[in-house]
Amino acid sequence: MSKYDLVLYDLDGTLWDSVPLIMESLKKSYDIVLGGTDRTDADLMSFIGRPLNEVYAMHDDGTKERLIKTYLDYNCAKLEENAVPIFPGVYDFLSKIRSLGVKQGIVTSKLESSAMITIGFLELGGYFDTMVFREATERAKPHGDPLIEAARRLGISDMGRVLYVGDAEPDLLSAKDAGCDFALVGWTKMDKEALKCLGPHYIIEVPSSLPCIIEGTEL
Repeated sequence: MSKYDLVLYDLDGTLWDSVPLIMESLKKSYDIVLGGTDRTDADLMSFIGRPLNEVYAMHDDGTKERLIKTYLDYNCAKLEENAVPIFPGVYDFLSKIRSLGVKQGIVTSKLESSAMITIGFLELGGYFDTMVFREATERAKPHGDPLIEAARRLGISDMGRVLYVGDAEPDLLSAKDAGCDFALVGWTKMDKEALKCLGPHYIIEVPSSLPCIIEGTEL
């Protein structure tokens, strides 16, 4: 018997290696709209996993909207070039967990229009029973609402039977708020030691260990 009824995944930095492109797109938006920014890489990185309106929240509404539009235009153009690779081992653990009869889904702060570009290129859609994008809930991560919505769609009410897999602080906080377990991917580009201090239930150092968590066997 599987330990979980549902495994949910973040996208950026978890299933695919998009953090470099996100950073490039953020900087490009500032270059185009404002001629540059003094925001540090650490500052920008801390917003990965959060909605774009939060990334640019310090600006007035007009500037914020221009930055968001410029980011999306640049980012989506790059995504259309199939610029984002999947992390090694992802297809293997998605296939294995699917073979166990456990439902799987996506919960991301990305807009559906941009997320589906890479999902299509990487042929990931067939692995998932539900996909929750930014538009699905009023409150995004770090609130638990998107995770609860994903479970609701699949008829799962016990959030203790749900595992969320992610790479960043908003993912972990969202899992805590929703009452589900959290697995931190060891290939995160975020501050791994700082994330460990927040108390993830698991740390997946190698992709092949994720199915072991689902089956309740040793890592």
